[in-house]
Amino acid sequence: MTENQLDTTFAALADPTRRAILARLAAGDASVKALAEPFAISAPAVTKHLKVLERAGLITRGREAQWRPCSLDAAPLRQASDWLEHYRTFWDERLERLDTYLKHLQTGASDDKD
Repeated sequence: MTENQLDTTFAALADPTRRAILARLAAGDASVKALAEPFAISAPAVTKHLKVLERAGLITRGREAQWRPCSLDAAPLRQASDWLEHYRTFWDERLERLDTYLKHLQTGASDDKD
C-alpha cells in the first residue's frame, strides 16, 4: 500500500458518519437512500461522504436498473490494519517490559519488608 493510499484510507475513516456507513455496509449492500436514513444530514451530504469512501476504495457503487447499490470493499481496511499491526506489536512489547519492571519493583518491595 502506498503512503498516498494509506492517507486516503485514514482520511476517509476519520469521519464518524463515514465509519457508520461502512458499518452498515458490512451487513450487506444498501441503496444511497437506505444509507442516508439514520443521519440528520441532507442527501447531497451523504453523497459527498459516499464519494470520499469511493475515492478511498472502501466502497463500490453499482447500478441495477433503478437501484444503485453500494457495497463495502474491505481491502483497504485490511491494508490499514496490516500497517497498524506493526505498532500493536511495538506497544505489546513495551507493555510486556513495563509489566516485567513493575513485577520486579513489587518483588523488591516485598523483599525489603522481610
